[in-house]
Amino acid sequence: MPIYLDHAATTPPRPEVVEAMVSVMSEAWGNPSSTHAFGRRARAALDEARESVARDLRVDPREVVFTSGGSEAINLAIKGAAWAGKARGHHLVTTAVEHEAVLHAFGYLEKFGFEVTVLPVDRYGRVDPEALSAALTERTVLVSLQYVNNEVGTVQPLADLVRHARTQRHVLVHVDAVQAAPWMDLDVPALDVDLLSIAGHKLEGPRGAGALYVRRGTALLAQQHGGSQERHRRAGTEDVAGATGLARALRLARRERPAVPDRVAGLRDRLRDAVLAVPGVELTGHPQHRAPGHLSVIVRDVDGQSLVVALDLEGIACSSGSACAAGSTEPSHVLTAMGYPAEEARGALRLTLGRTTTEADIDLACRIVPATIERVRAGAVALAARDP
Repeated sequence: MPIYLDHAATTPPRPEVVEAMVSVMSEAWGNPSSTHAFGRRARAALDEARESVARDLRVDPREVVFTSGGSEAINLAIKGAAWAGKARGHHLVTTAVEHEAVLHAFGYLEKFGFEVTVLPVDRYGRVDPEALSAALTERTVLVSLQYVNNEVGTVQPLADLVRHARTQRHVLVHVDAVQAAPWMDLDVPALDVDLLSIAGHKLEGPRGAGALYVRRGTALLAQQHGGSQERHRRAGTEDVAGATGLARALRLARRERPAVPDRVAGLRDRLRDAVLAVPGVELTGHPQHRAPGHLSVIVRDVDGQSLVVALDLEGIACSSGSACAAGSTEPSHVLTAMGYPAEEARGALRLTLGRTTTEADIDLACRIVPATIERVRAGAVALAARDP
């Protein structure tokens, strides 16, 4: 049976999640804005999902906005907060290693006169909190930070970064917690952020379902217009089944901490040791401060995408970087920002584990991955010698 090591791209939905969604689609399929019995049943299911997400984030249910996924939640947070705050200032701050949804949202805003400061990172992909402080001005209205990097798994020093951002009390802080949600306790009041995005399919929930936390009193300009759903913050008939699946997945992930992250980290470390034993392989991202299921490396003298194809033929599903950038001929912007030359960045390999990864999976991967790296590299070297 194939071994799935691409959990950072998406995760298999849990049976409990599927069961909850099927129940809602079968029994609460009405429009939650309708006032008749069918609508009331759907509204009750939607309210229950919102209350569940709110409990797990330790926030008020009225601060939870359901979206079509992480990218929409991120776009609503960044564009909505930027436009709502433009009267106070037009300066925005983010980092060089953010997800494309963040970077492209900021690029869009630049076309309309916003100024964007992109903070550099160190070799591990971490941001210096002092650099964040230095970037803030009286015109800064928003800082957007990724909690866990989707390509190399690095965990940002979020508490320090938020504390430095709070030296300017007028600055809103958005956190992309999409990759953090499966592994980390998202205690929003303790994080002290104004906006926080999550996505269902990263934590064994449904694709097409996400949520945005919006601190009460935070001005946010809607980016999708139509009806008055989600307290006028996101128009469109709500996906009640998707919201239910997201809520169930988040609840199960929180209930199983820290047992699952600790177990997965142990499996990850075994695979890491086997892969790094191959000459010319280097770990990317922070060696300690990284997501429990995340292993990312650079394999020198090998094209990462060729290695992914070879591993797929051996029954191991993985990636060479972000699934959102698949097919791009450009080297990873994350690795480039971390100081890797383009030719090295093209040798990126990402192996990401999840709750369903087993000891047997890792036993097999520890044999197949190193052998495949050496075989693909030998072929590449032979080809280069024959056609210099």
